[in-house]
Amino acid sequence: MAGNWTPQSWREKPVKQVPIYPDGDKLKEVEERLGSFPPLVFAGEARKLRRKLARVAQGKGFLLQGGDCAESFAEHSADNIRDFFRVFLQMAVVLTYAGGQPVIKLGRIAGQFAKPRSSDTETRDGVTLPSYRGDIINDIAFDEAARIPDPHRQLQAYRQAAATLNLLRAFAQGGYANLEHVHRWTLGFLRDSPAAGRYREIADRISDTMRFMRACGINPDTAHQLRTTDFYTSHEALLLGYEAALTRIDSTSGEWYATSGHFLWIGDRTRDPEGAHVEFLRGVQNPIGLKTGPTMTPDELLRLAAILNPDNDPGRLTVITRFGAGKVGEHLPDLLRAARREGLNIVWSCDPMHGNTVKTETGFKTRPFESILAEVRAFMQIHAAEGTHAGGIHIEMTGQNVTECTGGARAIAEKDLCDRYHTHCDPRLNAAQALELAFLLAEEMARS
Repeated sequence: MAGNWTPQSWREKPVKQVPIYPDGDKLKEVEERLGSFPPLVFAGEARKLRRKLARVAQGKGFLLQGGDCAESFAEHSADNIRDFFRVFLQMAVVLTYAGGQPVIKLGRIAGQFAKPRSSDTETRDGVTLPSYRGDIINDIAFDEAARIPDPHRQLQAYRQAAATLNLLRAFAQGGYANLEHVHRWTLGFLRDSPAAGRYREIADRISDTMRFMRACGINPDTAHQLRTTDFYTSHEALLLGYEAALTRIDSTSGEWYATSGHFLWIGDRTRDPEGAHVEFLRGVQNPIGLKTGPTMTPDELLRLAAILNPDNDPGRLTVITRFGAGKVGEHLPDLLRAARREGLNIVWSCDPMHGNTVKTETGFKTRPFESILAEVRAFMQIHAAEGTHAGGIHIEMTGQNVTECTGGARAIAEKDLCDRYHTHCDPRLNAAQALELAFLLAEEMARS
C-alpha cells in the first residue's frame, strides 16, 4: 500500500472540479451511508483486468474502451444498455477477428455520472447559473434549483450503477455473448449501413468456424470462452467523496481497492501531481488511467508515472492521449520516447474524441468523423514508427441511432445534427459510426 495514504488523504490536497455543496452535514451523511453499502465491483475482478492489461502493455492485446460521455438518470433502461452492449460486442469481434489480437472490453458505463467543466457557470439569455456537472451532482435542466448540487443524487447513481452492472453481468455471462449468436447482435437500424455488410461477412466466417468446431466436439457447452465474455466497467474518478466512500480493503490481499468500478481514470484537467485526484488514485490497487492533452510534457508524464505506478508494474497504468488530429504528431512522439528511455510499462490508448470537438454556427458541439479517424491513424502510425505498441482506443459512443458526430459512411451533415441530438454533454459516435471505426482501426492494426 502507498505510504502515508488513506482513502481520505486526498482531502489535504488542492482539489479541482469538485462542487460546493450547500449543506455539508447532508453530504457527510450521504457519504457515510455509501460507506456502508456493498461494493459495486470486486477486487478479484480488478486484479484480473490488471493482469489482462499487463499483456497489452507487453504488446499482446488491445484495449477497447468506450461508452457514454455522461450517463443520465432519465435514459437508464434495459434496452439502452442492451443496445450499447450489442454494438460493443460487434466492435470487439471485428477487432479480434480482423486485427488478430485479444481484445479487452472496458465500458464507460455503470459509474460515468460526473463531468469536468471548463467553466463553473453557464449563461443563457443573460441568466447565469452553475454549470451542469453530471447527474450525480446536479440536473441538466437550466433552472436555479436544478443546478444546486444535491448529495442525495449520489445514492441514485449508486443504485443505477448496481442495476446496470447486474444486467451487464447477465449479458456477458448468461449466454447473450455466445459466439453462435454473432449474427443476432446487429441492431435493426444498422442493417442497411455499409459497415453492417462488412460485419455480416465476418459473422459468416465465424459461423462457419463454429460449425467446424462443433463437428470436432468443441462447442459453447464444452468451451465456456465461446459462450461468455469478460466485460469491465470504468469511469473518471472525479467526485472524490463518492469514490472514497466506496473504497474498501480487500480481505484476501489487505490492499485498498476502489469498488465503484474496475478501472478509474484521472482527467486532463485534474492530473496535477500535487492535487487531490492524483493523491487518491495513487493509493488504490485498481488499474488506472491518466488522460494527457497537448500541455503534458515528458517530464510531467515521468513524474506522474512515478507517483501512480512507483513499482512500474505492467497493467497498472494506461496513458490515454487526447491531442486532436492536428496535434498528435507534435506531442505523442516525445512522450513515447521519454517513457521508452525510462523503461516504463504503459498501456498507450488513443482518445480521438476530446481533441476534435468543434462548434457549429448553429451552436451544436460536434466531432467530425474524419478528424477522429485521422487521429487514430496518426496514433497507430507514430507507434509503428517508434517501435511501440498502440494498445487501445477510448471513445464516446452509444448504441442509439443519434446524429451528434458529423461524417461517416452515412455522411451526417451539420444540418442533420438537430435530428437526433440527444447527448447530455458531449457528442457521441452512433452505432454505425462506432462499427465503421472498428473496421478502419482493424485495417490499421493489420498494417502495423
